Amino acid sequence: MTSTTLHDRALIRLSGEDVRGFLQGLVTNDVSGGLPVWAALLTPQGKALFDFLIWADGDDILIDCEAEAADALAKRLTLYRLRRAITIARDEQLAVHWAPEGEQGVPDPRLADLGRRWLAPAGKGEGADAAWRAHRLSFGVAEGRAELGDGETLWLECNAAELNGVSFAKGCYVGQENTARMNWRQKVNRRIVVVPIADADEKRQRIAYPDLDWSVEHRRVESIDADAAPMWMREGLVATGS
Repeated sequence: MTSTTLHDRALIRLSGEDVRGFLQGLVTNDVSGGLPVWAALLTPQGKALFDFLIWADGDDILIDCEAEAADALAKRLTLYRLRRAITIARDEQLAVHWAPEGEQGVPDPRLADLGRRWLAPAGKGEGADAAWRAHRLSFGVAEGRAELGDGETLWLECNAAELNGVSFAKGCYVGQENTARMNWRQKVNRRIVVVPIADADEKRQRIAYPDLDWSVEHRRVESIDADAAPMWMREGLVATGS
C-alpha cells in the first residue's frame, strides 16, 4: 500500500495555558472554533512569514507546517510567548498524512478538491510528497516559503481570502491592519498564480517545477488570464478588476 505520509511536513505542538488564546492574537485565522484551519504568521506589514494548518489535539494545538521551516516557526512563536506557561516544540511522534480521496481524515480546509488530510504516526515507504505537490499545483494552490515568499508577499496576494486563510471578523493579530485595509478597499494588485511552464514569466517566477510543467509566479492581476485561472480564484480576480 502506498504511504500517505508527507515527509516534507512537520508538526509543532503547543501545550499549556490557553494556547488557543495565544494563537488567536497572532495568526490570520480564527482558532477559537472548529479546526483545522489554514492560517499564517505575518510581518507587522501583513506579509507572509509562515503558512500552516492548525489542528486541535485535546487542549493542545498542533501546527502542520513545512518541515524546513518548523524550527524557525517554533523559535518565532517562542519570542511571542513571553512569560506564558506554554510549551512549544516539535512533535516527532506524529506525522501529516494525505490522500486525494477516501474517507480517512478531513477535507483540506483550503479547498475540498485538495483531498483528505489527517495526523497519525508516520507510515513506511517513500511517502506521498510528490503526489501531493502535483495534485495541489494542478488546482493552482501554492504553499510554503519557496512559493509564497519569505516575508515578501502580502497575505491576501497569497489568495488567503479565496482559500479560507483569513478571518475578517476576529480580533487583532500581527499584520491585521494592512490585511483588513486591503480587503476593505478591494486592492489586491498582485497574486500568486500557478501557470504552465510555456506561459512562464521569469521576472515574476518564484519557483519552477519542470517535471510537472508548472511555474509559480507573483503577477499583477491585469497580467492574469481570468479564463485560465482556477475556478476558486476567478471571483477574486473580478473583484479586483482583472
